[in-house]
Amino acid sequence: MTPFLARLTAGVPLRVALLTYALGGVGGLLARWIGLPLGVLLGAMVSVTALSALGFRPWGHGLAVPQKWRNLLVPVIGVAIGASFPADFVAQAQHWWVTMAALVLFVPTAQFLGYQLYARVGGLTPATAYYAAMPGGFIESLEMGERAGAEMPMLIMLQFLRLILTIVAIPIAFSLIEGHAVGSAAGLSIAGTHPDLTARHIAELAGLALGGWFLASRLNFPAAVLSGPLLLSGLAHATGLTQAVPPGWAVLVTQWVIGTSLGARLSGFTRGQAGRALTLAALNVGAMLGVATLIALFLAPRVDEPMSAVVLAFAPGGVSEMSLVALSLHLSAVFVTMHHLARIILAVLVSRAGQRFLRR
Repeated sequence: MTPFLARLTAGVPLRVALLTYALGGVGGLLARWIGLPLGVLLGAMVSVTALSALGFRPWGHGLAVPQKWRNLLVPVIGVAIGASFPADFVAQAQHWWVTMAALVLFVPTAQFLGYQLYARVGGLTPATAYYAAMPGGFIESLEMGERAGAEMPMLIMLQFLRLILTIVAIPIAFSLIEGHAVGSAAGLSIAGTHPDLTARHIAELAGLALGGWFLASRLNFPAAVLSGPLLLSGLAHATGLTQAVPPGWAVLVTQWVIGTSLGARLSGFTRGQAGRALTLAALNVGAMLGVATLIALFLAPRVDEPMSAVVLAFAPGGVSEMSLVALSLHLSAVFVTMHHLARIILAVLVSRAGQRFLRR
């Protein structure tokens, strides 16, 4: 492998990466054909994870993909969400102060309960339990945890399972509640998708994605790869500067790439570690989703959103993945994504503020 190709693939052999994506694609198509909710993402993730657990090692190398490649497609989600910004977005957002205020209480409560579970029930070290309990900020939790001396394999597994279990539980639970397949599993397309994209539309979408990503990175926005394209696209669509919308197939491709990337990240853990972490993470995610459901019962009428949208806004998943779920289920992706961006900021601030107590 040439030095340039090694940097491009982050050390992952190109044929291994391509095979991993191919296997994820097969799993995604199969899950979509069966009718699973969010089938392309979940199918890709499960197929790659299962093959890794079975010991499948093509050319002597575990299934893997360059994790940074997913960043090339995450802006598609941001632009798609921004395309749903209504002209009266500011007026609508004024009603969200109730759930935003609830989020200020939800984040420290979730971290406190998670810490008690991981430290007392799971027997983890204080640093590991503390940063594993962060209900947002995957990368930030790992960076702070490493500096604090946390057990990194367990911390990575617990934080990653928080994302995975939420992604799996939400669409399946919604399908059970509705009594039928929801979102992309039901064959629905992304609302507002323009069927005939012109060269001008493609140029506008590319400009919003790249320009938003660049500006947000320079301004140190949280989840810049998603938030920048989202905000710039929202501004352009709300003011009528463009009507271009990413096609439905682009969102499905994004699901495939993200699902495959998530599945690849679960390889390399021992079964003993995975079993212990899975039990603890399931309890923690279940508790957080229970609290989110209670919040939704009381506050959904106050913000004029369906209960499912409020549950999704408080669900402890990744912002990119939860935004994809919102798009797939035809919920207000703007409402959901704004709350998740706020959750990440709050989670990092709360964790940094509590570090002094952890040291004591």
